Amino acid sequence: MRLFVALAPPAAVLDELDAACAPLRAGRDDLRWTSREAWHVTLAFLGEVAETGASRLLPRLERAARRHQRFSLAFAGAGAFPGAGRANVLWSGLSGDRRALAELAASVSAGAARAGAEPPDKGRRFKPHLTLARCRAPADVRTIVASLDGFQGQPWTAGEIFLIRSRLTGHPRYETLGAWPLRVPDSAGRP
Repeated sequence: MRLFVALAPPAAVLDELDAACAPLRAGRDDLRWTSREAWHVTLAFLGEVAETGASRLLPRLERAARRHQRFSLAFAGAGAFPGAGRANVLWSGLSGDRRALAELAASVSAGAARAGAEPPDKGRRFKPHLTLARCRAPADVRTIVASLDGFQGQPWTAGEIFLIRSRLTGHPRYETLGAWPLRVPDSAGRP
């Protein structure tokens, strides 16, 4: 089965990002805008994982979540892979505690590798984002990126990680296989 581990931003935050993108969608038939219901922040893409590997993955992800405290993020700006002039993917970036986000992603990837589900992009630098659109052929999205450059969404708390199964029949369909909360700091702010 095809798996990934992600954060799920709250609905109000997604509403705000969706509203910022709405006027930019018109006239861009060259872009396949992702469904708002599928929006997430990927921590680790695991690719195809056997059922046995998936069962070994569950306790590793629970352990990774317990090692990290909740932290604050916000959607900010936009960009494209590999670049805005010839994009394959248009994305929204993130601001906030990006160090905590990167450390959580590293723990998730390490746990997956120990469970035998090593991410296929191991060794590639983690670039946190939310995919807004994909392009069938390289597209120039510089005007969209520039329009979203000053976007700064409201802060939200990343408090839980999700193991998600992806089915690629037509539009991707996602099924949550597990969810684990991050640690809540004590009242004195200590881990």
